[in-house]
Amino acid sequence: MTHSILRTLAVLFLATLLVACGTSTSQSVRSGTSKAVTATDELGEPDTRADSGAYTGSSEYRVGPQDLLEISVFQVNDLNRTVRVNSNGQISLPLIGVVQAGGNTVQELEALVAQKLSDQYLQSPQVSVFVKEFTSQRVTLEGAIAKPGIYPITGKTSLLQALAMGGGPSELANLQGVVVFRVVDGQKMAAVFDLKQIRAGDAVDPQIYGDDIVVIDQSGAKTGLRRILETIPVFNLFRVY
Repeated sequence: MTHSILRTLAVLFLATLLVACGTSTSQSVRSGTSKAVTATDELGEPDTRADSGAYTGSSEYRVGPQDLLEISVFQVNDLNRTVRVNSNGQISLPLIGVVQAGGNTVQELEALVAQKLSDQYLQSPQVSVFVKEFTSQRVTLEGAIAKPGIYPITGKTSLLQALAMGGGPSELANLQGVVVFRVVDGQKMAAVFDLKQIRAGDAVDPQIYGDDIVVIDQSGAKTGLRRILETIPVFNLFRVY
């Protein structure tokens, strides 16, 4: 009986400490005396960023290798093409030949193709570019999420936005155990995020990049993810695993 009472008191004491710590952190973030650290603050950009078309974090999508593009020239049907960007970020079009599509936004690519056509062949051509398949920038969502899978990133995307693409966390999700895996400087790294803190505004919603893998832990389940959660106890900081 005595041992049971002691255990109960110990649990209550620990819970009180955790609440106090959480309140202190929340107040310090709100007051501006401290700032929740995000993955992008600590690391910058991942290895998958490249001049050949990787996503650079701007608000507009940038064409990348293996994207499928539909290019049309107004009232010149013979120049319309559906082309896939090669591994070097290039495409080949009638009359103008090889064009560096990778790294350009849709609007920039439209202007580039129009300029090349107007230099020798057409007067004020109207070029339209449509991305039929976004294959160069994708995020993988796994674990306790409604719709696991691989999803395209078509613009600057945060963690909450990425999870929304997969239908959000499932009922069994551990919202304090969301792990983002990323390769930086040739090393596999991981960071743990707390969705409750992010949703409450107590932590910054981190940016997600192409080739990131986001895994949500399942409450009460003994999964391989638990090893990551145990070895990376500090939230929001990427660590080698």
